[in-house]
Amino acid sequence: MRILHTSDWHLGQHFMGKTRQAEHQAFIDWLIRQVRDHAVDAVVIAGDIFDTGAPPSYARELYNRLVVELHNAGTALVLLGGNHDSVATLGESRPLLAYLSTTVIPAVEEGLGQQVLVLNKRDGAPGAIVCAIPFIRPRDVLQSQAGQSAEEKQLSLQEAIHRHYQAVYQLACAKREALRTPLPIIATGHLTTVGASASESVREIYVGALEAFPTTAFPPADYIALGHIHRPQKVGGLEHIRYSGSPIPLSFDEASQQKEVLLVDLDTIGLMGVTALPVPRFQQLVSLKGDLKTLESQIQEAVQLGSAAQPVWLEVLVKGDDYLSDLQARIQSMTEGLPVEVLRLRRDRGNAVAALQAAARETLDELTPFDVFGKRLEQEVLDEALKAQLEARYRRIVTSLQEGTA
Repeated sequence: MRILHTSDWHLGQHFMGKTRQAEHQAFIDWLIRQVRDHAVDAVVIAGDIFDTGAPPSYARELYNRLVVELHNAGTALVLLGGNHDSVATLGESRPLLAYLSTTVIPAVEEGLGQQVLVLNKRDGAPGAIVCAIPFIRPRDVLQSQAGQSAEEKQLSLQEAIHRHYQAVYQLACAKREALRTPLPIIATGHLTTVGASASESVREIYVGALEAFPTTAFPPADYIALGHIHRPQKVGGLEHIRYSGSPIPLSFDEASQQKEVLLVDLDTIGLMGVTALPVPRFQQLVSLKGDLKTLESQIQEAVQLGSAAQPVWLEVLVKGDDYLSDLQARIQSMTEGLPVEVLRLRRDRGNAVAALQAAARETLDELTPFDVFGKRLEQEVLDEALKAQLEARYRRIVTSLQEGTA
């Protein structure tokens, strides 16, 4: 049985004013070729197929096209809901997609047996059993209790998720016994595990409740396909517990990562091996850091990655010269006419923090909310018109809140 494990597509992401539609379209085209070339039996997407609960129409079109293309390729699709996904959005087309070799598990099912799937190989014979576990919301598995401390709530949720995994795994074992076939068991999940390395685009999903799920709490499945963390990695160095990571960089701190999907081969004995397939970069993202002189040479290097049709997207962090008031104009002058676009320009906050510490006698008690917001704006490189708009909007919000509590 050959599974392709992927996750965190975030179809419909709006990235600093830019759409990712072309990248996702190119990725899906590439993925379909890999599925055909490597004779993949099933694709497992471990959560966050969409970026928001109300994805734009083009994101839904990409999703539907994926389903049809995989069905035509003779490949099953198992799609798990993530913390970004809307349960209602994923569930609305679920009955229809079932006729197209696609199983959607938007959330924890009332009947846990619905989360136990038998995946067939391309020849129609059973190939594996899946414990199809999506993102688990606390309300799905836990009743809140008054008077619990934060630590007690975290432990209660961890134990509840552990029980859910064990219950679904036991049902999978029972299904295997009923089939009288030594099938491998795959489990899925969309959560943070102990020791996982995240990036700035990963939203904390159990704020104040569960920071990370211990690997020892997973059932003894032959392979555990995880989503939510965008950096591809083994968990705790274990070969069979993996994050596939996102297929495209979803933030600038992911720009240097080699994105990948995972080919997972299993047989009746268990896991045979995992092969990473590097995903091509469909849009260049580059993060630059330094003073103006250094940045000028870095920009010239970045130019080599772009073209007039597809400019490089840049993040620029100015160090040393961040006191200058005309940074935006200087950077614009450096990049004018080049196949690059500066999507984010920031000052080095180290100097800003030092300046604030130097004013030791100035405390928050001495500052108004408008003073604090103004000082925060000073750390960003913004044109005066945008700065004025932000200040006016902030003032309206604070004023309305103050009037509401008066």
